[in-house]
Amino acid sequence: MSPPVDRIASDEKLPEAVDVVVIGAGIIGVAAAYHLAKKGRSVALIEKGHVGAEQSSRNWGWCRQQGRDRHEIPLARVSLEMWGGLHEEIGADLGFRRKGVLWVTKDPKELAGWERWADVAREQQVHSRMLSKAEIAERLPTHTEGWLGGMETPSDGRAEPAMAAPALAKGARALGVKIFQNCAARGMETRGGAIDAVVTEKGRIRTQAVLLAGGAWSTLFCRRHGIDLPQAMVTGTAFRTNPGPAITEGALGTPGYCMRRREDGGYTVALRGRGTLNLTPEGLRYARQFWPTFRTRAAKLKIRLGKPFLDGLMTGASWSFDKETVFERNRVLDPAPDMSLVEEALAMLGQAYPELAGIGCAEAWGGTIDSTPDAVPVISGVDTLRGFYLATGFSGHGFGIGPAAGRLAADIVTGDTPVVDAHPYRYTRLIDGTYLAPSGAL
Repeated sequence: MSPPVDRIASDEKLPEAVDVVVIGAGIIGVAAAYHLAKKGRSVALIEKGHVGAEQSSRNWGWCRQQGRDRHEIPLARVSLEMWGGLHEEIGADLGFRRKGVLWVTKDPKELAGWERWADVAREQQVHSRMLSKAEIAERLPTHTEGWLGGMETPSDGRAEPAMAAPALAKGARALGVKIFQNCAARGMETRGGAIDAVVTEKGRIRTQAVLLAGGAWSTLFCRRHGIDLPQAMVTGTAFRTNPGPAITEGALGTPGYCMRRREDGGYTVALRGRGTLNLTPEGLRYARQFWPTFRTRAAKLKIRLGKPFLDGLMTGASWSFDKETVFERNRVLDPAPDMSLVEEALAMLGQAYPELAGIGCAEAWGGTIDSTPDAVPVISGVDTLRGFYLATGFSGHGFGIGPAAGRLAADIVTGDTPVVDAHPYRYTRLIDGTYLAPSGAL
């Protein structure tokens, strides 16, 4: 079932033309629309379902620099600054609280890897601290697991996924962005190798710039236009507990489970690295690119060949813009949670913290993660189609960098100086095979 997400009203009449059409109203698309409007551009934000209804409301709610791929650290730093100021800037609460992130382990090798990462992060002004066994005991006085050590970043925080994208969308609307929900983008019209219009189920919008922030749907949309976009889809499970004692006021990661304190007094909980790899025609097409990553994570993933695969076969690579598409038939991607993972996580919590024994699951949900072969997003123009831009492939850690990722996308679309170096996020690396080297990200 879908987790609750704040709802906002839609605009009614499509504009005839805008400077930029943003497709997808998750945290990335909404943030991009917001920053484009701040730059004075007219923007139409198009969403087949409703704002924030897919992965942007199903994630863990961590806003972290800690453990990021080194290429993402600058973006994470900028994003943490933005999270801290958005409440005042837009006049709405996104649930952001700077309460820190803490990781713990019993593995000396993992601890050594974190130390190496902390050295790299320090060079980029992220000050994470290594913690001793005694310091862990001070922070988690009731735990029973005997952690060897850990790492914490006090400047990291948490936000409420149910609140964040809708609140930012309201801020975008205040700047003039037009928001259209239950309005699928069926495709793009081109002229002379450039964007000319977007065709939606409710009509046509002329534009010379399109930013696709479609998450798990981006590959299919791109394929309709002859553009390769290697993404794999992994379904994760998370749940919220009933209100309970404050084990942490921030976010806590262990080798088995991860938890984040919620504003309602409960926790959002998930098992680390666990999920289901959905085999799709697109996934098989890009199997070679994803094999190195899959090989390292296979032990924690289930493999499923089912409805998503059959749907992919039925959809194909082409469809008419004047008929209903797969996007209208799937307003909100709402995979079922794996309740065996929920039960396993609850058992872990009860064993680790006696005061959480019997806390119970208030609600569980599934979410579909769009992942690139090197687990770093694409925020980039596409050279083969002038005026077409991507912000996708956030690989399960896009929520926390969402505000800055949207700013970077807006900078690229407008040709302004990028807020951070955009080179690591280039689209061409996925096509020419120059993937980013692994950097010890957690």
